[in-house]
Amino acid sequence: MGQRTYNIIFHTHTVSGIVISVALYVIFFAGSFSFFRDEIANWERGHTVTVQDEIPEDIDSVLDNIGKEYKLHGRDVEISHYFNERKINVNLGGSKDTLATENDKKGSFFYYDTADGTHSTYQESYNLGEFLYRLHFLDQIPYPYGRYLSGFVAFFFLFAIFTGIVVHWKKIIPNFYLFRPWAKLKTLWTDAHTALGVIGFPFQFVYAVTGAFFLLKILLVAPSVFTLYDGDESKLYEDLEYNHPIFEFENEPLQGAIDVNTYIQKTKKDWPGFKVTEAHIFNYGDVNMHVSISGNMDYRSKFNGTGYTIYNVANDSIVQQKNPLKSASYLNGVKNTLYRLHLGDYAGLALRVVSFVLGLISCFVIISGIMIWLVARDKKHLPEKRRRFNRNVVRCYLAICLGMYPITALEFILVKVFQPEAGKSFIYSTYFVGWLLLSIFFILKNNNGFTNMYTLLSGSILGLLIPIVNGFVTNNWFWKSYSNGFSQIFFIDVFWIVLSLVGFWVVVMLNKNEKQKILAET
Repeated sequence: MGQRTYNIIFHTHTVSGIVISVALYVIFFAGSFSFFRDEIANWERGHTVTVQDEIPEDIDSVLDNIGKEYKLHGRDVEISHYFNERKINVNLGGSKDTLATENDKKGSFFYYDTADGTHSTYQESYNLGEFLYRLHFLDQIPYPYGRYLSGFVAFFFLFAIFTGIVVHWKKIIPNFYLFRPWAKLKTLWTDAHTALGVIGFPFQFVYAVTGAFFLLKILLVAPSVFTLYDGDESKLYEDLEYNHPIFEFENEPLQGAIDVNTYIQKTKKDWPGFKVTEAHIFNYGDVNMHVSISGNMDYRSKFNGTGYTIYNVANDSIVQQKNPLKSASYLNGVKNTLYRLHLGDYAGLALRVVSFVLGLISCFVIISGIMIWLVARDKKHLPEKRRRFNRNVVRCYLAICLGMYPITALEFILVKVFQPEAGKSFIYSTYFVGWLLLSIFFILKNNNGFTNMYTLLSGSILGLLIPIVNGFVTNNWFWKSYSNGFSQIFFIDVFWIVLSLVGFWVVVMLNKNEKQKILAET
């Protein structure tokens, strides 16, 4: 490679990395916690979920309960599972019955608690797990700007990954085994950046590609609508299986009882190991009523095994079917594979724990890259004004990024103490205001070492308090949660204990290294 080409790639890597670094850090940090979104939600509410990854088998009782408040005749009713919570999604279409009231002709969406039968809106069901999940693609910024921003960050992250590999290609193998903590500062940060960057490369590449795909897919698929589908957007969504088929409402009552449970049992009997994630009822109570049962095979038996069966209720026949045991179409195979890779939910809790660790490693790679950038530009031959600007940029970056750890730990305590008042507005105000105040404090402190040390220390202290606060507030001490089978609650408590102890260990090592450097200089 020529020197000019190398310089172009090197500066592309540096500029792309420094421009997206803060947003990328937020995405990776919040995204790491998002792997445990469901556990966090259940921990906050004090719930436990025994049946995971599917809707309850007794949907008829759910429909009976909903029917006490809503007239279901003539509606399309969709009951679906997305998160491992007690609550399932219920989407009611407007009634097609010509005699229905204006109120019944309106649709409705709510969450149904399978344990106590209560209904709640999205705002009422908002929790810290949902907040961190949304934060990892910047959804708190008004739609669609936050999603586009995070999508472009993921896209440019691909540039940073590949240019970084090219820049360090000759040194990747020797530097991977080389770590010189007593060398000069730039060497220390470079060693850490290179070694951890190589370890996390596959993980980072997967999340850069899948993140860009999900958040920029409307821009990616727009050309295909006109080139492959002649402008018919609905046909594209049909091929992607986002749209349900349409069955005409006959306005004639269906004779006999409605038994959706039977169709769920039939589908699961046909495909052993099939997990039902959605039941869609067309024209409820009408002679042309159809029931669609859809879901997927257990990921341990088939990685990409989605399928569905649509039944005609009047004659008890199958009108349409997609067998999950057969190979999926190319389009659906790609779409479903990208989902599974991004969510990391195909190999149980162990994979999500590994993904969390790799996410934090990615955060460290970002921070070390920022420090390399600063050290390389803090030379005595450069004008003082320029050096001061570079230091100010990094000081702000570190304050914003590293401040996420203590404020996230504090938010776990706040939502538990102020439950159930800790809704969406409460989480927004306490998290973002607290994060802002912490960032301002560390910026004004004007000491990067202090920022690094005390964000770790304060976050770890608060992290150790989380299971203690949970024990006092709910009496769900982690040893009781374990013995009672409250696995989600137990996991979050132990998770914070381990994370905090690791944080304390890092603080001790930082102090030890600092003392040894002082002795070496003297």
